[in-house]
Amino acid sequence: MTPSPIDMPPETAPKTLQEDLHELMNRLRRQGKPFALATVVRTISVTAAKAGAKAVIGPDGDIAGGWIGGGCARGATLKAARQSLEDGESRLISIQPEDLLKDRGVEAGEEKEGIRFAKNMCPSQGTMDVFVEPVLPRPKLVILGSSPVAVALADLGPRVGFDIAICAPADEQPAFADANERIEGYALSVEAAGERYLVVSTQGKGDLAALKAAVQVDARHIAFVGSRRKADSLRGKLLAEGVSEDRLGRVKAPAGLDLGAITPEEIALSILAEMLQQRRKGHRGAVGQS
Repeated sequence: MTPSPIDMPPETAPKTLQEDLHELMNRLRRQGKPFALATVVRTISVTAAKAGAKAVIGPDGDIAGGWIGGGCARGATLKAARQSLEDGESRLISIQPEDLLKDRGVEAGEEKEGIRFAKNMCPSQGTMDVFVEPVLPRPKLVILGSSPVAVALADLGPRVGFDIAICAPADEQPAFADANERIEGYALSVEAAGERYLVVSTQGKGDLAALKAAVQVDARHIAFVGSRRKADSLRGKLLAEGVSEDRLGRVKAPAGLDLGAITPEEIALSILAEMLQQRRKGHRGAVGQS
């Protein structure tokens, strides 16, 4: 069976290999799927792949395209890629013969000075360094409503890494100059490609409909801009309509961290700060993490 061009070693693959990889990565980005890019950055002695060889590791943790050598490098690289997709951290892997590892005083699987070491079991006994970087889809901030706070969120959100989706009636859409996605009314899709953060900021115009739509879908965070008393009243009405307590219990109200915010921009900032806190929870080096 003839191998696909993106599965061939660089020395035998056609010149379109690079374009094929770029096309693959662009397609995964458009689909909102996470992937990792593995690049051979250095080789010593005889190795199957040379510096500059690349491979794309898909969301399933397997090579989706490209080539970085045979089984000697593949196992350690795929393991590093899966870990990178889980925690969002880049990794530098050095695959070396066992005797070189001993000379360095390190063992396979050990990390030292930012380098993770792995053992090369192949007869070639060469050394290969591979840089693995995760490419994760940008989280989406879904704003329901067109209040001043909603407009401020749409303006500030992209500056801290969020794509913006606007859910509002057609006559309210002009309040937003730029958005990655526009949804007329509150017809949210049940499934989303990446992480999704929802903020209901209708503030008196369609509160019940927007909140009902928000709790019906899965999201990393759901917040309601309004008082706790108003949120409780809406919860009661939705419970009477048959919406489950579990779904309603996911709503954070009032939205945002308690920063003493007053203006729409300040309130939007407090909401984004709360979402950023959720987004970075568990990441190495995050504030509050030991």
